[in-house]
Amino acid sequence: MIKGFDHIGVWVADQDRALAFYTEKLGYRVHTDADMGDGARWLTVTHPEQPDLEVILGRPGPPMLSEEDAEAILKLLVKGSLGAGVIRCDDIQATYRELTDKGVDFIQPPTQRPYGVEALFRDSEGNWFSLAER
Repeated sequence: MIKGFDHIGVWVADQDRALAFYTEKLGYRVHTDADMGDGARWLTVTHPEQPDLEVILGRPGPPMLSEEDAEAILKLLVKGSLGAGVIRCDDIQATYRELTDKGVDFIQPPTQRPYGVEALFRDSEGNWFSLAER
């Protein structure tokens, strides 16, 4: 029986830059940082309030993707065309101010939507996320 997600992936062009963003700006912690050989690196982070879900900060490439497909994904990433998900918070106004003060690039301030309040931001790699108040 399926129990839910254990790992989810976010494509990144630069794993070190992404790691700094997720740990220094969003408060995630390194879970695993392992050399997989052949230049591949298994890098995951978790949030202290959701330690059972690992976020893979993965660079696109073989064996999961051909070189051609990896290059296409990197081009979309740099353009800011890839969305990665929703990150929840308790107080969106306070979290928005905190992240803005840390230099997070918001592309939309907190805005009322039919489903709640959200703000949109990009990570260091260009992925966009929705920050949403529960």
